[in-house]
Amino acid sequence: MLRFDDLQLFVRAADLGSLSAAARGMDMSAAVASAALKRIEQQLGARLLARSTRSLRLTAEGEGFLEYARAALSNLDEGRRLLASGQDQVSGVLQLSAPSDFGRNLLLPWLDEFQREHPKLTVRLLLGDRIADLFRQPVDIALRYGEPEDSSLVALPIAAQNRRVLCAAPGYLARHGEPRQLEQLAQHNCLLFMLGSRVHDHWSFHDGKREVSLTVSGDRFSDDADVVRLWALAGAGIAYKSWLDVAGDVLAGRLKVLMPELLCERAPLNLLCAHRAQLSKPVNLLREMLASRCARLSSHFPGLAGIDD
Repeated sequence: MLRFDDLQLFVRAADLGSLSAAARGMDMSAAVASAALKRIEQQLGARLLARSTRSLRLTAEGEGFLEYARAALSNLDEGRRLLASGQDQVSGVLQLSAPSDFGRNLLLPWLDEFQREHPKLTVRLLLGDRIADLFRQPVDIALRYGEPEDSSLVALPIAAQNRRVLCAAPGYLARHGEPRQLEQLAQHNCLLFMLGSRVHDHWSFHDGKREVSLTVSGDRFSDDADVVRLWALAGAGIAYKSWLDVAGDVLAGRLKVLMPELLCERAPLNLLCAHRAQLSKPVNLLREMLASRCARLSSHFPGLAGIDD
């Protein structure tokens, strides 16, 4: 197979009328240049340049081949420019998975804006709270709360300081009273999330002095985290949710954070992928945008500021 640098040397030598001048222009020794020319002539089975101690000229075969050599180099340069242009653009297909609540209420509008900025990008979005199998499902990346259980995955933080909060609708609190102590949660209807057959009814907190864990109960369970949020908005009970998922509702007054002095469970949001090779330019740009938006939401809740993980 003909080498790219050998073709370059031949074309430069033909243009300059000197093999040594072509070698100097390509920062190679005369011996290396002579070997390169010999190599290309052997591969083609033809003599391209007639050389003497004082002159160099194209042979008839060399004149015929020169046109094709120039065209080949031109095409390669065009291909490299095309690749460089493609790397500067954000295009292609971005396949991602996200939790139901975060995906519907935050990620969807953010993705709309992201695609308006990068109109050549196609997005395939899978929503669900089950852990995505990044080695089998047709996704490049997944957004997930909590510490990744699979150590083989690449995990990049989006919102490392995110935590859960206790929250309820003002209407529910008006009817049932607002709990001031954790023990009072036993007197309230707690809205429960379930994943598979496991019900997350064991809630943990830190009251500034000690770790407190308790088992709560309620009359509503769902394997869709967004349903739990909707029940809370409807005044059906108290939810224990990621701050990111309820920040908009709290800021709008639709939900109220209860006992904000408590340090609740960590719920870090990470971007997961199977291999670092999947961290393409669209993925990295999306990651930067998500981290910025999540930081903005977190800054609105003083209870999250200054937390040292």
